[in-house]
Amino acid sequence: MFDDYWHIYGESGSGKSTLMNIIGALDRPTEGEYYFNGVDISKLSDKKLSKIRNSTIGFVFQNFNLIPRTSALKNVELPMVYGKVPKKERISRAKELLDMVEMSSRYDHNPNELSGGQKQRVAIARAMANNPSIILADEPTGALDSKTGRTIMDLFHNLHSQGKTIVLITHNPELAKETERIVTISDGNIISDSRGSSGEDYSEIYNSEEWGEDNEN
Repeated sequence: MFDDYWHIYGESGSGKSTLMNIIGALDRPTEGEYYFNGVDISKLSDKKLSKIRNSTIGFVFQNFNLIPRTSALKNVELPMVYGKVPKKERISRAKELLDMVEMSSRYDHNPNELSGGQKQRVAIARAMANNPSIILADEPTGALDSKTGRTIMDLFHNLHSQGKTIVLITHNPELAKETERIVTISDGNIISDSRGSSGEDYSEIYNSEEWGEDNEN
């Protein structure tokens, strides 16, 4: 999955956010096993799961989830505070990331002083704070106009070109055209899995007898 670009697509209530929470080690699966970097997530303590999330996974949400009355710089610093990065180093890193998303003139602005697109750029910078290998983005353009959404998608493309795995979770089929792999979910089940560019089909993985036996309800 590393160095990949996924689009998890499904209508509201299809189960895509639940899948994202499991991938992101926010929730444990009720059945089956999920291995992250070779480790069975279900067997880890909450403390160890928190460490994995902070060091390996970056999250971007539709509603930004920025801390109110806290500057853009401090918001980006926050994951590094939890990661016990020295103050001088984390301030330098936060500025570097805000520069990367073209927010260098907004270091000291609080979220209520930023537009929706600016908030999302700060959120992306924050997601990159601890240099994670995976970025999970839940409806990252859902609250934005088309022009601003285009800017945000370009940022994700740039991050992927740097070797990051990007997983977009949306109900917008148009975004699927820009990714390498498309997983479609309906009623909690994966109904298709294909390459975005080549159309290569992975559906047989989920329709196989072995898969069915391992994932019976």
